[in-house]
Amino acid sequence: MQPYLIVMTRLSVNINKIATLRNSRGGSVPSVVDAAINCQKFGAEGITIHPRPDERHIRRQDVYDIKPHIYTELNIEGYPSDDFLKLVIDVKADQATLVPDKPGQLTSDHGWNTIENEDFLVDVINELKKHGIRSSIFVDPDVKMVEGAKRVGANRIELYTEPYAANYMKDPEKAIAPFIEAAKLAKNLGLGINAGHDLSLKNLKYFVDMIPYIDEVSIGHALISDALYMGLHNTIKEYLECIKP
Repeated sequence: MQPYLIVMTRLSVNINKIATLRNSRGGSVPSVVDAAINCQKFGAEGITIHPRPDERHIRRQDVYDIKPHIYTELNIEGYPSDDFLKLVIDVKADQATLVPDKPGQLTSDHGWNTIENEDFLVDVINELKKHGIRSSIFVDPDVKMVEGAKRVGANRIELYTEPYAANYMKDPEKAIAPFIEAAKLAKNLGLGINAGHDLSLKNLKYFVDMIPYIDEVSIGHALISDALYMGLHNTIKEYLECIKP
């Protein structure tokens, strides 16, 4: 088997927490549009947003407001309801990341069962393909779920990395092992590979070093939290350093 080529991993900044702060006070400060503009200006190679039905952070209108300012890539995450798909198609997002969240869920905490939901996911992905939108399916590091993602026609998977982050400090080799296995299979199947959830300056470099063919990492909570102390520009520079090959 030939060795895998190292790819340039892209950093997509999730700006949901900017919207959370704005919504806590009302009004328009801080501006999610300005956040998207500045993240790109400071080196981010994509913007991620996750509009939820209750609009507790990113609102539907935010999606329409942000899209004209994206010159990198816009990744929209969410449960693929009819409303979500309409929104994604209306703004012609570059990528739709499909997550199996319930409507009131605090945060994403598991991947799809791509076997049990095969028919549903096939229909959703076919609809996205009609509009030229890349699909990514949020999955746990389980080879069966990766195989299922291939069967339903996804372009990419996004590895749900919270278990890795939770166990990284205790035993990094053990924590990364199932992700390496899942990623190798995805690569062999011709799937692109994204990763996200609880990745941070503490654990990101090791993850990307061990899986050097990650296409994209989507990071929000940790990055925005770090920016409170280091500033957004410096923080994005630090994260970009972590993903250099």
